This record gives sequence, C-alpha cells and structure tokens, in this order.
Amino acid sequence: MVGLPYDCLANPLGAVRLTFDKAVASGYDPAVLQGQDWGAAELFRQFFFDDDCLSQVPMLSPSTLKWTQPNTLVRFRGMIQDMLGNEFYVGAYKDGDTWRTNKFADTSHSPMNTSLDMQIWERRLLYCIPVPGQNFWAESSQEAVRNSHSNLISPQREKRPREDEAVMGDVDMMVYFFFFSPGFYFNATEGSPNSKKMREDGVSLDPLTMPQTVTEGTFSNLSLVPDAERDSFPCLIKMYDTVESEIKLNDIFEFVGILTFDPELPLDRVDNDELLQSIEDELVHLPPSKVPRIHCIIHRKLTVNDFLSGPALELMPNTAKELREALVGHLTTVLGNDRVAAQYVLLHLLSRVHTRVDSVAVGKLSLNLTCLSEESMPVFSNHLKLAIECLLPFTITLPITINYLNTISLAPKKDYNTNRLAFGFLQLAEGSHLTIDETQLQAGTLNSTGVDNARVLKSLMESQTVEYDFTYYKMEMPVDVQLLILSEGKSHILPADLILPLRPSSVESPLTVDEEILKAWRWYLGTMKSLSHSIDPDMQKVVEDDLVAARRADRSLGSLEFSRLLTMGRLMSISFGESHLSKEHWQMVTELETIRKERLQEKP
Repeated sequence: MVGLPYDCLANPLGAVRLTFDKAVASGYDPAVLQGQDWGAAELFRQFFFDDDCLSQVPMLSPSTLKWTQPNTLVRFRGMIQDMLGNEFYVGAYKDGDTWRTNKFADTSHSPMNTSLDMQIWERRLLYCIPVPGQNFWAESSQEAVRNSHSNLISPQREKRPREDEAVMGDVDMMVYFFFFSPGFYFNATEGSPNSKKMREDGVSLDPLTMPQTVTEGTFSNLSLVPDAERDSFPCLIKMYDTVESEIKLNDIFEFVGILTFDPELPLDRVDNDELLQSIEDELVHLPPSKVPRIHCIIHRKLTVNDFLSGPALELMPNTAKELREALVGHLTTVLGNDRVAAQYVLLHLLSRVHTRVDSVAVGKLSLNLTCLSEESMPVFSNHLKLAIECLLPFTITLPITINYLNTISLAPKKDYNTNRLAFGFLQLAEGSHLTIDETQLQAGTLNSTGVDNARVLKSLMESQTVEYDFTYYKMEMPVDVQLLILSEGKSHILPADLILPLRPSSVESPLTVDEEILKAWRWYLGTMKSLSHSIDPDMQKVVEDDLVAARRADRSLGSLEFSRLLTMGRLMSISFGESHLSKEHWQMVTELETIRKERLQEKP
C-alpha cells in the first residue's frame, strides 16, 4: 500500500483497514453484524462532502484509465446493462485473535492458512456500460457533480459513533480463491434477495457447479453496445449493503469506489492452484485485464438533467418565453423555414412519460415527419438530427431497411449459455431520444426476426414498453424514449402520435450556435420538462366543450386523440414556463392541429 492510513483518495483500502480496526476495538462484532457498515462509508462521506473533495476523484474513462492507479478512488457514470446476481466472499476473518476484513477488495495477500475463522458476506454484481447514445458535450463536469453530491447514497447501516471505525486485513489467498474468488462465484441461496429473480430467469444454478476454464475468445462479445459505444469500456460494479429496490435495470448511476484493474493480467494465470482455472460463471468472471472493477462505496441515481451544465438562470416566464422563441427560430431555420414543423418538434422534445394509466403511457408525443426522400434527407433531416444531438444528452439514430430488420435483434435477449442478458439496440436509458430513419426502407418481405423487430418497435411507439426475451417467457419493460420518425410517406410500421408533412420553403444551412446559447437551450428543455402542470376548473370546462364540439364534427375521434390534444396543451403551456393551461395556449394547439390536418389533406 502507498500513502497515509487516512489517504482516502490514493489509499482508500488503508482508510477502510483503519476504520475496521477502530470499530472492532469499540465493540463491533463481524460475526453478528454480517457486514453492516462500521463507519467506513461515513469516513468517505465526510471526505467527499464535508471536506469538499469529491471533485478530486477522477472520472473513469478510456483516457483516465491509462494513468489511474489500481486500489485508488474513481467515479464512473453508466447504465446498468445487466444484473449479475449476488456474490459470496470472505468478508471478515480472524488472524489469530484479530479480526480482519476483505471488504471492498478482490484479492488478499495474507499468508496461507486454511484454518481461519471466516465470515461469509454477500455483494451484488452489476454490469454497467456508458449510457447508449451519450453525446460528447454531456460528459460530466466537476461543477455539476459538486452541485448535486448531496443526493449521493451511502450503504444502509445502523448509526454508530464516529469512534466505531475499523481496519482492513487480508484473508488467505488460497482460501479466498478456493471459495469466493471473483471468478469462482455462486449465487445466493433461497433466502437471498436475488435467488427468486435468478429462478424466474429460467436458470437452475448449483452452487457447487464449476464449469470449464474461460478462454480469451469467450469475451469477444461482452461489450454488445451500439456502434457509437463500442470503443468505450464497461465496468463491473460490486455493490455493498444496498437495498435491492434501489437499483433497477437500465437505470443510470454514478458510482464512487475503489478501482481494481490489471491490464497485464493474463486470463490463463494459474498461480500453482488448479482451482483458479475453475469458474462457475464465465460472464461474472469478467477478466480484470479487460473490464475494470469498482468496489462501490457511494452511489447516486442520475437523471438526464445531471448531464447538463447549463447557465444559472431563474425559472421566470419571460426567460422561458425568450428562450422558447430563440429555439423555435433555430429549429425553423433547420427545417427550411417551416415554423409549424419547428413548433411540433419543440413539443416533441419537451414530451416525457409522466404517468401510466393501465397500458397507456401518458405524456408521450411521438412525431412522424413525412415528405422526406433520400435526396432531401441530407438537407433537412441531417440538420435536424445534428440540432437534436446538440440539445439532448442521449440521442440515437436507427436507419431501418428490410435487411436490417431481418438480421439484427432490437430487443435484449437472455443467453443461457453465458447466463448474460445480451444487449439489444432498444435497451436505452430513460430520457433517450430515438430517431428512426425510414427513407431507405424499400418493399420486401420480413422473416420471423423482422416481424419480431417490427412488433417490438410498434410496442415501443404505442405503449412505451420494450419486450425483453428470456426464451421461456417475455417481460415488458417500461421505458421513456422520445421517438421521431423520418419518412417519405406515412410510416406503416410505426404508428406515431402525430404525422406532419414537412413544407420547407428554403434550403439554408443553419448558423453556428454559440455554446452558451446551446447551454441555455439545454437548461430550458430540461427545466421545462420537469414542470408540474394542471388545468383549472374554468379552463377544464373550455377544453371539454371544445372536445365535445370536435367529436360532433368528426365521429372518428376517440379517447386517444383527446388524450393527445390534452398532452399537447400541457406541453404548449410548459414551453412558455407556465404550469397551468391557459386559453391562449389551448388555442395555439387547436390552430396548429388545424394546419397539420390541412397538410395531410394536401397532395404531396
């Protein structure tokens, strides 16, 4: 070890070791408390927040990994792509009459002694990847982290005096690897929180089973992420003392913990112990030479707004109105001076699923822009996609062809040969924006894979759910993804909430926008989306009368159309920074809809 005993940044394991020793001396009993935190998390919380040192913890990335030393503190921001169950490990043991701990570490360097009095503890394993579609500007800033660090979560524990802090020792290397090495892991028993989940996945795991040795080729498909993310690296996060309901698949988290990474470690290292070649689950034994491990001390769930570093603006109606007008003007230029389309795009960008009623995702507003051909795509849609990338943190583009639908798998699927959830293109984080390009879609025949993909896309469009394939059963996962479809004619695969023919009057390249203005627009979109909204009784009567009149004029109108109009009214209000629907904003919605329907009646 290097550094001082309380050097939390460079020698965190030394700090853990000292707090453990103090806690044991003060009466902490590892045999009774079963791994509950003894004061280590409180020490690091004080270091991060009271001493304002969180900004000194490096953010782990492909570039910082080159110089970050193992066993030091790091931060990692990513999406939970797979939950690998629980791992048993030697958490505490007696070295003579002295208790030692192996918490927050993969290996130990104790002399071999198989007669140790050991306490077996449990930790959760999460396989995390960089957030799919994360744009370059959305990388975390030190200021954003400092402003939101109060929401960081430390492991649940009983309150103890500050003097109840203790030292970390090392367990015998052979005993550790024999039972609980990172490679030789077995899932929790019936009483474990994750045992039911693993059984539901259709896998019966024998804790004594020891499969074949892993070879380097086994890991060729570990980072199954979208093309834009394949150069990034995943992390294996080891969680301690967490409540299972705190963490869910596809959530975005920031993890702060101790890094374990050895790029020089060969996969076939034996260390004179044949048991090192016996691994129960090859995908849990992600090689430390390829996938960094982080032993998490503190974690925080993130939202889209945590990836913004906007200006310090007050939420005032005048401010919102000015930013709205500037943004609509920019989108109008991007769309060839089509201001109607620009206003629809703005409402679309402000939409989100804010509640669910049965199978209806209330608040979504998917948009299908039509009259786009292969020739006009580079002029308008590429400009639009670039504009959206500059405004939203997570944006993905999916170009659809018959061959593409027939050959890839859009939905995640459980692979029982590797006991892993294989990544699917539609495994996205909450708040992602997905642009689907249908301009290259030609007539053809879908095979069974293509039919499944089309069905998955339709379910995403209609109910904001993605069906995960667990072979023996399928599970619908709720999502919140903004969907924009670009097509020449009305999409027959994806029934969008709104279909709008684009009517450009000019072909102009959008002007370069200053970064500070972009930050203000990002702040505007993020802040307005989070506004609460309601309809006053008087205004509710106006809306009801208008909907009744619309129903009399067009008997084909149903509850879905009325729900969409109410959603547009809400989005129009919040686009002006208002939390109540006004008659003016309701009238703007009805006028926009009149223009849109007129366009639909026109011949292209």
